[in-house]
Amino acid sequence: MSKIIDLSIAIESGLPSDPPMMIPEIEYKRHEDSVEEMLSFFPGATKDDLPNGLGWATDFLKLSSHSGTHLDAPYHYHPTMNNGERSWTIEEVPLEWCIGNGVVIDFTDKPDGYATTIEDFEEKLEEMNYKLKPGDIVLVNTGASKKWGTKEYLTSGCGMGRKVTLWLVNQGINVVGTDAWSWDRPLGLIAKDFQKTKDKSLIWEGHFAGIEKAYCHIEKLTNLDKLPPYGFKFICLPIKIKGGSAGWIRAIAIVD
Repeated sequence: MSKIIDLSIAIESGLPSDPPMMIPEIEYKRHEDSVEEMLSFFPGATKDDLPNGLGWATDFLKLSSHSGTHLDAPYHYHPTMNNGERSWTIEEVPLEWCIGNGVVIDFTDKPDGYATTIEDFEEKLEEMNYKLKPGDIVLVNTGASKKWGTKEYLTSGCGMGRKVTLWLVNQGINVVGTDAWSWDRPLGLIAKDFQKTKDKSLIWEGHFAGIEKAYCHIEKLTNLDKLPPYGFKFICLPIKIKGGSAGWIRAIAIVD
């Protein structure tokens, strides 16, 4: 019998786990607040005609397409992908990419801000006795999800740079994901290193790898520690936002 494991966080209002300009705002209109609005659709009706005098509940959200658990489209990284092709926006990402065999790489032993290497991945895969296959969806458990809901989330987890990202993509991996805020190392730590070295190749290098090879990544996953290392189906279908740089997903794992 199969078990479905929810890998998406809930979108909540006011949590400090995003930069201030990206924190979602949700206005909830409750049943008692919508009575007049609902009655306007039914001329002649009164409050007494509604069950317990209550109307419908609706919600109004102000948020980024990168709020909550989401899939980044190649367009998020740059206007072009594959060294010159026009980048896909989120509604153009092949749905075939978004359904595949999941593989979890456990990097909870790595410190916050650590830059993972190809050797790190090879070592973990050897420990798992697993060889990556084209179409696999690789999910990195950094442990950052444990700090979701706090400001510390923004600086938690290890990150993946250009070399690691291209190494994965060159093996036929189209979609990858992390439980951290970013596929790259935390932005504040990258900024400090850039200020010291003035090395522009450090800036958003994991994302910018998509300029060379098209790929998508997922950010803000959760519950990766509840999954086996492999042997499960992973689904991450994005909401279709016309021309969007990302789309919200309800990521799930189907485990036998």
